[in-house]
Amino acid sequence: MTALPRLDNDAVVALRPAAIRPSTGNEPLHVLHEREAADRSGAVAEVLTVLLRGSECRFRCVMCDLWKSTHLEPTPKGSLTAQIRSAIGQHNAEARPEAPKWIKLYNASNFFAPANVPREELKPIASQLGAFERVIVENHPKLIHDSILRFRDAIGGTLEVAMGLETVHPQVLPALNKQMDLDDFQRACDWLHRRNIDVRTFVLLRPPGLSEEEGIQWCGRSIEFAQRAGVRHVSVIPLRAGNGAVEYLQKLGHFSPPLASSLEQVFDQAVPSAKSIVTVDLWDWERLRGTCVDCSAIRHSALQQANLRQTRRQPSSCPCDAKP
Repeated sequence: MTALPRLDNDAVVALRPAAIRPSTGNEPLHVLHEREAADRSGAVAEVLTVLLRGSECRFRCVMCDLWKSTHLEPTPKGSLTAQIRSAIGQHNAEARPEAPKWIKLYNASNFFAPANVPREELKPIASQLGAFERVIVENHPKLIHDSILRFRDAIGGTLEVAMGLETVHPQVLPALNKQMDLDDFQRACDWLHRRNIDVRTFVLLRPPGLSEEEGIQWCGRSIEFAQRAGVRHVSVIPLRAGNGAVEYLQKLGHFSPPLASSLEQVFDQAVPSAKSIVTVDLWDWERLRGTCVDCSAIRHSALQQANLRQTRRQPSSCPCDAKP
């Protein structure tokens, strides 16, 4: 690997491009009906995903571009409750044949940080979630405290906390300014599991500093670490530019977007022996290198189906697959 410069909070913020952030408001940013693997058997869950309009995360991770979906002020009390009510009402009005049994409440930040989700709002939020068997929220491994238990008890269904592991590479993880280490992640998993709370995690494919082959190898090791930690669902995210810091590292020669074939390879290597659900994130698929107009849609569809079935995909036979 190449030695990475250390970017602290101030440096990460200084490198950000100009962006129009959402204002505060009582409508969510986006509401999606998704399908995902419910377990390793190929069962599928219908999921209502709500992208909430909240305040910015206090952690300034080098690779994160989610700050663009946040506002700078602390989240006003009552705003998230209203957004979730609107999202559920909007979805119910669509009269889909299969009602979602799971809900993701993603606030581009930390669900158990009071500046992002006021603690007095956790109970009103929970009161709207009785129809859902599983509630998935996102949080940083350093933000583990008893308000999680009060929310767990209030929702009625199963609580799942999504936490970014990113990578187990001993030099790359500290350079991401994640402000946690592997012990922090393991402790958070242990604390949640002892309290009957499920965990999912996000693992990066080819973070800065790694070659294509190193990116594949360390992604596989990160998946293995997550499974040993008892994570229920591992989502592999190919690193993308767009937040300023990653472009800066790219100019210095420390980053290139991963190949589509690397994402496919990571999936194919992990899934056959996986103890956890393993999926690959297909947002911004078109930004990966190594596809063409003849194969991109076919390969995207194959990975979508493999994500759901939890089986290896049909390999691509396109000549562009072998080209960087």
